[in-house]
Amino acid sequence: MKIVIPGGSGQVGTILARTFHARGDEVTVLSRNPGAAPWRVAAWDATSVGKWTQYIDGADVVINLAGRSVNCRYNARNKEQIMQSRVGSTRAVGNAIREAARPPRVWLQASTATIYAHRFDAPNDERTGIIGASDRSPASWRFSVDVARAWEMAVTAANVPRTRTIVMRSALILSPDRGGVFDTLLGRVRRGLGGRLGNGRQFVSWLHDDDFVRAVDFLIARDDIAGAVNVASPNPVPNAEFMRELRRAWGTRIGLPTPRWALALGALVLGTETELVLKSRRVVPGVLQENGFEFRFAEWPAAARDLCRRWRLARGAAQP
Repeated sequence: MKIVIPGGSGQVGTILARTFHARGDEVTVLSRNPGAAPWRVAAWDATSVGKWTQYIDGADVVINLAGRSVNCRYNARNKEQIMQSRVGSTRAVGNAIREAARPPRVWLQASTATIYAHRFDAPNDERTGIIGASDRSPASWRFSVDVARAWEMAVTAANVPRTRTIVMRSALILSPDRGGVFDTLLGRVRRGLGGRLGNGRQFVSWLHDDDFVRAVDFLIARDDIAGAVNVASPNPVPNAEFMRELRRAWGTRIGLPTPRWALALGALVLGTETELVLKSRRVVPGVLQENGFEFRFAEWPAAARDLCRRWRLARGAAQP
């Protein structure tokens, strides 16, 4: 297959690109800062239609992952960049697909599980999930929901009738790669700081990288699936349990908790927002399960053990 991944130079894009490339697919990553890679990396500005559209025309699949990192303070400048990087790049991809002589048969567009309300009472699936900010959440958290809504609206507005579109509302994609979410969380565990964050009640929605790749393949192959799809494990867990099982998988009992006030102070120092770790994202993959997708890592303890094993193997660390 010919697969184009706009914004595919980050961790999630690299997971997909190396898998597709290894099995013989023709992979093109579109990047604002092209660098060396085993697959083709072409330049684009993530805003306007340009020479990069030649890769869209004739491709089988487009997977748009473009968007500025949300791991920052939500000041006016960063908010504008976060919003525009998502909406602008989605519009550009949509325009390229609509104008292509041979448009791709499927467009998978990144979105986020953060579009759902902060809640503890019930899980959010695609049919019954509550979209939007919760009355129980801080006003500052409304921005991320606004971004997610605008992001998805840009896909609808693209109007690409010859291409099936899927909006992937993804949870945390966990892999042992350096600098990723799992690497960061495991770093806390290794330093003895792997206790609960805040009160630990907030749900963590997560997905093992192997199941992420398999879910993407599943969605590409299933011509009868379109629209919003939650890309997440069927078993989100409270943060306290999530961290406890990660400590157990690593083989340590010590895990100092981090109270909310310390998280707020740390976020200020590190230039990020506490929403990333305190919002309760209780999301389940209704569409995937209804259509027969089988998870290899449906439960967090088994996923954590596998990720810890691979983290050690990649770094030549001794197994416990």
